[in-house]
Amino acid sequence: MADQPFRVLPRLEPDTEFFWKSGEDGKLRFLRCNADGTFLHPPAPVCPKCLGRDLSPAVVSGRGVVATFTINHQPWYPGLDPPYVIAIVEIDEDPSVRFTCNIVNCAPEDVSVGMPVQVVFEQYDDVWLPFFEPVAGGASS
Repeated sequence: MADQPFRVLPRLEPDTEFFWKSGEDGKLRFLRCNADGTFLHPPAPVCPKCLGRDLSPAVVSGRGVVATFTINHQPWYPGLDPPYVIAIVEIDEDPSVRFTCNIVNCAPEDVSVGMPVQVVFEQYDDVWLPFFEPVAGGASS
C-alpha cells in the first residue's frame, strides 16, 4: 500500500487493541458498560456513570454527525498533503461519544457541521484506522 499517506500508528495495548483492530471485519466498536449501557471513548477501566467495571467492546452502526471540524493547511508529515479535514464526530448511538478523525472522500470545503457521516477503515500494518466519509444521500440513521 505504497500510495497511502504516512500515519502515526497507535500502540496496540490490551485495553485498546479491540478498537484499533475493529476495522478488520468492517465494524466500529467502542467500549460499553454492561450494567448501564454507557459507551466510553477513549477506553477506561471504569464506567463514568455507574463506576462499574463490567465493560466490553460493542459494535456500533459506524454512523454519526460532524460536531465540529477544521481544515489543516500545514504539511506536518511527508506524504500527508494538505488540505485535509480534522473533525470531531458524534456517534449516532450516543452523541456524548465524540471521536476525533479525518473526513475523507469529499472536498474539504464540502464538509459542514451536522453533516451525516459513516466510518470507513484503512489498514496500516496490523491497525485499521477509522476515518469518516459523507453518508450517501446525506441521511444519518
